Formats: sequence, C-alpha cells, structure tokens
Amino acid sequence: MLPARLILRASDPTIRTVPETRARILRRFAVATVAYNLAVIVWGAFVRATGSGAGCGDHWPMCNGEVLPRPRSLEMLVEFTHRITSGVSLLAVLALVVMAFRWTPPGHPVRRGAVFSGALIVSEALLGAGLVLFRLVAGNTSMTRAWFGAAHLVNTFALVAALTLTAWWAFDHRRLALRTRPALSATLAVSAVATMAVAVTGSIAALGDTLFPARSFAEGYAQDFSAGAHLLLRLRIWHPVVALGATAALIASAIAGFAVTRRPAARRYGIALVGAVVTQLALGLANVFLLAPVGLQLLHLLVADLLWVTLVLLAASALERDPDPVAA
Repeated sequence: MLPARLILRASDPTIRTVPETRARILRRFAVATVAYNLAVIVWGAFVRATGSGAGCGDHWPMCNGEVLPRPRSLEMLVEFTHRITSGVSLLAVLALVVMAFRWTPPGHPVRRGAVFSGALIVSEALLGAGLVLFRLVAGNTSMTRAWFGAAHLVNTFALVAALTLTAWWAFDHRRLALRTRPALSATLAVSAVATMAVAVTGSIAALGDTLFPARSFAEGYAQDFSAGAHLLLRLRIWHPVVALGATAALIASAIAGFAVTRRPAARRYGIALVGAVVTQLALGLANVFLLAPVGLQLLHLLVADLLWVTLVLLAASALERDPDPVAA
C-alpha cells in the first residue's frame, strides 16, 4: 500500500483514510490499464490478420463518414470495434495521468511514467490514423506499409513499457538508478533493443504471412529464398535469426539481474522471463510449421507482449535505487 505521505492532502489528519483508498485505486487502475492495452494490441493484430483494416474505409476517426455506423460487413465490425476499444484506451491513459497528478506529490515517479504514457498514447492514435488515412491496410503490399507498421509497433512497445513502469511506481517502488550499475543497465538495454528488433521483424513476417499465404511449409520455405518473391517474404527469414540473438541477450539479462543485485524480485522476474522466452520459441516454431493460423499468431503476439512486460519489470526491480540509509 502506498504510504499516506506520498499522497497530496495527506497531512490533514481528518482524511487520512482517503489517501490509502486512493492509493489502492491508483494501483489497481494502473495495472488494469496495462492489461486492457495488451488486449487492444491483440485485437489490433486480429484486424491485420483478418484483412479488416479497411473496414471503415479511409475515414478517421469516423467510420465510413459516420460517427456511429451500422456495421454492414464483418470487416467493418472488426475495425470499428478496434477503434472503439482504442478510444477507451486513450481515455483510460489520460485518466491515469489526471489521477497521478492529483493524488501524488510533485517529483513522484508515477507522474513521470504517466506523462510518458500520455504522450505515447497520443502518438499511438496518430500512427493508427496514418495507417488508415494513407490506406496502408487490407491488401496494401507496399514496403511503406511494413515500415509504417514497424514504427507503430515500436511506439506500442514504448507505451506498454511506460504504463508498466507507471504501475510499478504506483506500488511505491523507488526511481531507477541506471548509473550505479552501468554494466547491468547496458545488458538490459541490449535486451530491450533486441526484443524490439524481434517484434519489428515479427510484424514484417506476420504481414507477409497475411498478404501472401503459403499452401504448404515447402512453399513458404521456397518463398523465403526466391529472388522473385516479394520483399516482405524475403525479409521473413530474418525474424528467426534475430529471435535467436535476442534469446541469448534475454537469458543473459535474466541471469545478471539476480546475480548482480541478489534481489528476490529480480530472481522471480528473471525466471519468468526465461519461461516466456522458451514459450515464444515454441510458438514461433509452431507458427512456421502450421503456416501461421490467426489464433496462433494472436497467442504469439500476446506472449511477446507479456515477455516485454516481464523484461521491463526485471529492469525495474534490478535497477531500482537502493533505499536511503536510516539515520542513526
């Protein structure tokens, strides 16, 4: 529970129970916002995997020129649902920003995490709008779509990281002290960049699977190495290569996090991270051999998001500033 000293107005002895209640609400709301955004991300992947991105035409934020349209196709229903859930996500993050500034004192790290989250949810909405307005959806096979989508994914991961840290700090954890453990900070930074790279190459591979579905494993393998194949397909081979490199970096971070700090939380998150990595490798292989069915793609993405959250929590627990020494 957040101590009363961290909440504004807590010095008033007549309302000492209110700060504790608000602290509990803030923690739960922050965690719920992270979970909700993960669900929105998975639904967004469902929009891409089912080719429903043009369900509302090239209109944004309206759907086919209407504020509340009557769905006339499954694609329209899928896309409009994604827009509604994304709008709720925007409101939830903005509410988190307001709560952080009303219920925590100046300088509290929750405020910083909330500000970054607010900025990133706005850029997330703008990138999503760009995909629609520039018609980089549905059957568009341009590399512009691939790179725009990759930028969207990087922003999404940054948003999830900011929300995760906001929730972490809402539980009264201290700020990060990156300079006190430079080697560990560098190891975790490499893992973060490698994970981002896996996510980007994975998004390109998934887009290729959606736009150019193979009828067999042999056909898909031939596409990867065919000089005449679309660039999206020839880039697909880099995803497993990058994933293997990231696996080594993530396992190294999981080991180093506890070995350097000896903190139980770092050990727990390190073990969870290794478990997520192994699960991802298994799901990746299944995707290749089963020709990336939509359900498996969504599960693969969800575990990737959970792996990313776990990495952020590992970094937060390992790099958290040591408590101030107690005065004699």
